[in-house]
Amino acid sequence: MGILNVTPDSFSDGGHLYSQSTLSLDKAVKHAEQMLADGASIIDIGGESTRPGAAEVSLQEEMDRVLPVLERLSAEVDVVTSIDTSSPELMREAAQLGAGIINDVRALGREGALEAAAATGLPVCVMHMQGSPATMQRAPSYDDVVAEVLDFLRQQVERCAAAGIDRSQVIVDPGFGFGKTLEHNLLLLQQMDRLLELGVPVLSGTSRKSMIGNLLNREPDQRLAGGLATVVLAVERGARIIRVHDVAATVDAVRMTEAVLAQSVGN
Repeated sequence: MGILNVTPDSFSDGGHLYSQSTLSLDKAVKHAEQMLADGASIIDIGGESTRPGAAEVSLQEEMDRVLPVLERLSAEVDVVTSIDTSSPELMREAAQLGAGIINDVRALGREGALEAAAATGLPVCVMHMQGSPATMQRAPSYDDVVAEVLDFLRQQVERCAAAGIDRSQVIVDPGFGFGKTLEHNLLLLQQMDRLLELGVPVLSGTSRKSMIGNLLNREPDQRLAGGLATVVLAVERGARIIRVHDVAATVDAVRMTEAVLAQSVGN
């Protein structure tokens, strides 16, 4: 899953698709095409920065960023698109324009979001986050982070099922960096295979995140090596979708990891 941030303020690549403070649709489409050429199978379009401390954007601003890009991609590129949003109105509009997946960091928690997602008939990804983007990193605390994240995601799978979203249409994301300390993130990655008991695909998103920067003392644009290490560990522990900025290098790491895992004793 390649990340297409159409925001001016995302933590590692905000604004790179803008020209003179205006989103460039041509740049967005070109970047999506490059990620597909590099091996991405899904393009995840996000119009709201959810970095720590980020303020919420208005619905209209989010829609003005996302929908024109989605419309261009749907018309010009053969690709599965994912919409990174918590807004029920955008979920409905995006589905009409050809979006293939709803990816919500707030786990369909906004009023009307669960019903809107169910009405689209699209697969949904629900993520764990303690707090909100504006507050989540102030003092995250757990008694048992893995057990609590697992329990939350189990509840979300059942909540989706109760709303008419089939379990086969649900993806879960433990939410690396969303209301978690470095230790919490490392424990979640170490024990990610526990999420497999939910019986649904697991998405892992560690690309360029502060868990890498804090451990290795690297700026966002210097975190690829550390990020690839987390990708290998996530794939080995059963993650089915890897959400990243650096697609080509990640595809190589995933293919190599899968080749090793596919070998049987005696070969």
